[in-house]
Amino acid sequence: MRNESVALFLVDQRMPQMSGIELLEQAMPMFPNAQRVLLTAYADTDAAIRAINSARLQYYLLKPWDPPEEKLYPVLNDLLDDWLASFRPPFEGIRVVGNRWSPQSHQVKDFLARNQIPYQWLDIELQEAKQLVTYAESDCKAQLPLVLFPDGERLVKPSNVQIAEKIGLRTQAERPFYDLLIVGGGPAGLAAAVYGASEGLSTVMIEREAPGGQAGSSSRIENYLGFPSGLSGGDLARRAVAQARRFGVEILTPQEAKGVRIEDPYRIVSLADGSEISCHALLIATGVSYRKLDVPGMDRLYGAGVYYGAAMTEAIACKGEEVYVVGGANSAGQAAMHFSKYAEHVTMLVRGESLTKSMSQYLIDQIESTPNITVRPCCSVVEVHGETSLEKIVVADSSRKLAVAR
Repeated sequence: MRNESVALFLVDQRMPQMSGIELLEQAMPMFPNAQRVLLTAYADTDAAIRAINSARLQYYLLKPWDPPEEKLYPVLNDLLDDWLASFRPPFEGIRVVGNRWSPQSHQVKDFLARNQIPYQWLDIELQEAKQLVTYAESDCKAQLPLVLFPDGERLVKPSNVQIAEKIGLRTQAERPFYDLLIVGGGPAGLAAAVYGASEGLSTVMIEREAPGGQAGSSSRIENYLGFPSGLSGGDLARRAVAQARRFGVEILTPQEAKGVRIEDPYRIVSLADGSEISCHALLIATGVSYRKLDVPGMDRLYGAGVYYGAAMTEAIACKGEEVYVVGGANSAGQAAMHFSKYAEHVTMLVRGESLTKSMSQYLIDQIESTPNITVRPCCSVVEVHGETSLEKIVVADSSRKLAVAR
């Protein structure tokens, strides 16, 4: 469960409850690349020879092996050198086992990605994922996603707060009072936190999802002052968070402000966990939320093929597939460019007659020069279909006055 590697099994043939060969036969599926050595008495030599085939035994040692400098250590050294020559270190971070079309799995992936926590995604259809679910004694249908941590601990269908507490994100304030409290962790909130804290104000910032806001989910930003080569939204958020923390800003995430009241000369903010924080100055920088498509079937399939601002999370999973991006502003253009690196084809559905009214020219030029992106103006989604995941969308083309199924 800790995802550690086993280099070599050194097993005695005569053990209580099971033989050494039985242990090796059961361990092989878990660690197929480990070297296998059997310690055996002269009377068990025939069993050791049979184990070369049944347990893929590499070597057996007759007891006693004195002197070990001649009869034991050289054998083990050679076997370990052989193992090391083909060893590929396993992923040493968080692993998420789930169903690609599960909204809960998408929630976990999106939370980790937006908070820039490295993780490995394992679809339950993979044999490795099924084995992990078995080892965790979890029901692969009812108890996914399964989140495994490097220390061997696991969370089943966790909330964002549970994950945050496990990985060490701060969700509660250290003090009851601050000079400056900022609600919202997008570029505006982060900038305010840096400016306030740099002037010596005790500063706390509350963010409901992840620092960076909507900008943090952008795959590429090329018109941000000071970065001539462009950078991803995640990089922008990471730099801003590091700068804010350098000045002593406390960042609470995931945490949500639920109410505000004034008791002169203080502002008191109530949080989702029931706690309160008071401050001299309250800055609200909550930004915007994605406008949801109000069409039949959309809410039911959210997280199962329908996503809002999830290009960084879902792009790799769309390798070789057909992707539709709804929207004609910069966020949609950045998402289309990012998906085009993985998907077979990307279609942009734009309500307007062209991209020129809502998108930066540099991005329009990139889209036009990308062969696997098609822009369809005067089009909008009017319906989506699918049982457990998105299977079909219905597109209305206002220039032709008819609906087209895709």
